[in-house]
Amino acid sequence: MGEPFLADFAALSRIGATPGGGVDRQAGTAEHGKARRWLVEWFGRHGLRPVVDRAGNLFGTVEWVPGRPYVLAGSHLDSQPTAGRFDGAYGVLAAAHAAVSLRREVEAGDLVPARNLAVVDWFNEEGARFSPSLMGSGVYCGTLDADAVLAVTDARGVTVEEALRDSGFAGTGTPPAAAAAVEIHIEQGRTLEDEGCAIGVVTGNWTARKYAITVHGDQSHTGATHMADRRDALVGASRLVLAARQLTGSFEPGQLLASVGRFTVEPNSPVVVPARVRLDVDLRSQEPDVLEKAHQQLMAEIAAVDGDGEVRVSIDSASVRPSTAYPLEGVELAEAAIAVTGLSSRRMLTMAGHDSVNLKDVVPTVMLFVPSRNGISHNEAEYTADADLLNGVTALTSVTERLLAIDLAGDLGGT
Repeated sequence: MGEPFLADFAALSRIGATPGGGVDRQAGTAEHGKARRWLVEWFGRHGLRPVVDRAGNLFGTVEWVPGRPYVLAGSHLDSQPTAGRFDGAYGVLAAAHAAVSLRREVEAGDLVPARNLAVVDWFNEEGARFSPSLMGSGVYCGTLDADAVLAVTDARGVTVEEALRDSGFAGTGTPPAAAAAVEIHIEQGRTLEDEGCAIGVVTGNWTARKYAITVHGDQSHTGATHMADRRDALVGASRLVLAARQLTGSFEPGQLLASVGRFTVEPNSPVVVPARVRLDVDLRSQEPDVLEKAHQQLMAEIAAVDGDGEVRVSIDSASVRPSTAYPLEGVELAEAAIAVTGLSSRRMLTMAGHDSVNLKDVVPTVMLFVPSRNGISHNEAEYTADADLLNGVTALTSVTERLLAIDLAGDLGGT
């Protein structure tokens, strides 16, 4: 299994490769489409039937028990603009190789499946080009409306529907109904590496609050407008950037994460006082009470900037992703399956969001991690050693085998 997986991963990583050793495969772009076509061709060579649903999710299915639901195994191929090559793509390819191994077991009579299997590449997990993130899995799970998602536009006004069509993945297929789901991913932190542990078994996700904010000023001439007459949107926005960072100092170290991830200045000319600045604020905590206090403090900072009179601040959208647990039965199943392989494991939370965060609210779901070198992610320097990648494929295969054969809190019948 080792060499074929590593060769396939190297081939996939060349699609959308960046000079710094990462990838740029934003959702619905030409490079994303090339990576997905590569996967469809891989499905064809290995006996998996491709299905693309209306939200652009790509499935490779293996049906053993007609009429029975599926175990969904996978992650995502889309990326950030300058991203590492492991985030998401590793989980899709690991699931694909696990599926082929398990199909061989079934053909040899070593596994009698109670349900079917689908490898999945969820559309727009990252949310870099289109917002929100976790888009395809959100439609699958019913938390997002397909029509509304297809109408979402990127910064250039291209809709999701147009991007899917242009990249060759505007689908009309019926997605496979799920009995359970499993995702493996790089940790994007350094706990596993620091502890020398092979596999993380995720027990729950951090709570996250996300805000899209616009600071409104008045466009004017940088060389002719008196300071007293300026309504500088960039100054007000800068105050909010600093306020978000300073929020973390109100709590114990490690309790709160706060960032401004996107910052758009208009008209962005060197001789124009900015008229508008749009920014996305991201707050996260393991503790809901901490996040609620941080939210109230952020609202107070926004009110202060708005109330000073120079600019006006609007909150265009705000969302909360609550902290919820992965099913304990799935955690215990994963630990038992991993123990059989001889690999070490530990329980842990995920600070980042993943498609499995959506899935666990609909079907029994397992989330696994492999180590990340120095915890680096969303960066071209992102790295996971070959041995850790292969350990993850082994663990995922063992977990998926049990999900195929063992009733996990009953078959919930799909979405």
